[in-house]
Amino acid sequence: MSGVHLHSVDPFAGSSPRVGGRTLPGHEPRGAARALVVEDDMDARALLHRALARNGLQVVQSADAAGALRLLFDRRPDVVILDLTLPDLDGHALLTRIRELSEVPVIVVTASSDEASCVRMLRAGADDFLGKPFGVQELLARVEALLRRAPYATPRPARYSDSLLDIDYGALEVRAHGKLVDLTPLQLRLLSALVQHRGQVLSPEQLLSLAWNDEFVPRDRVKLYVGYLRRRFREHDVELPVETVRGFGYRYKPVP
Repeated sequence: MSGVHLHSVDPFAGSSPRVGGRTLPGHEPRGAARALVVEDDMDARALLHRALARNGLQVVQSADAAGALRLLFDRRPDVVILDLTLPDLDGHALLTRIRELSEVPVIVVTASSDEASCVRMLRAGADDFLGKPFGVQELLARVEALLRRAPYATPRPARYSDSLLDIDYGALEVRAHGKLVDLTPLQLRLLSALVQHRGQVLSPEQLLSLAWNDEFVPRDRVKLYVGYLRRRFREHDVELPVETVRGFGYRYKPVP
């Protein structure tokens, strides 16, 4: 990652949960907020680690996408700083996977800062982006701004299982009675929203927020995609226990 200015690192030091001199809301019980740095260049990774740590954050880091996904589950970061150039997976693909699993804020670092690239990243789920070269003070300010926002949804557990379903979020695999069921990313998000709120009736608006994260998607799209999801399981001779509660929404009832 070229263009990061070492001299611009704020010398503010400390181990308290603070960025830019402010205590991070919602993170006090665990201590300092945690940043995940995903960067394949060792020198750039070390520089970012040093800058973030000196400003009071816990820092975990990975040089590749596989390690980043493991840390996402194991360490539950509060913010992710993602460089798009990775050795094992395109950074856009990793961003999509992160968004399938978590609402953690993501800052993308990219050498392509043209309008089309920025639009693509934001639509893929990035919360912010930095074009190279950039100063560390700018990065720290953007991290602080994201951490000031309302707490994001807790990442899903690494696995969900009941008597019918087994969902491995790390491998992005769904099995029903041991049979592998191929789902699209949207179908997986929809199924995950239902099983993570099992026994509860979720309205179409709630499912749009949880699975689509887009308030402009038509309400009737939910009915259509619940139908697609049921059909996909029937193709594997499995009846998915998702009930339609007329006038209210949908409920996943695990098989006893």
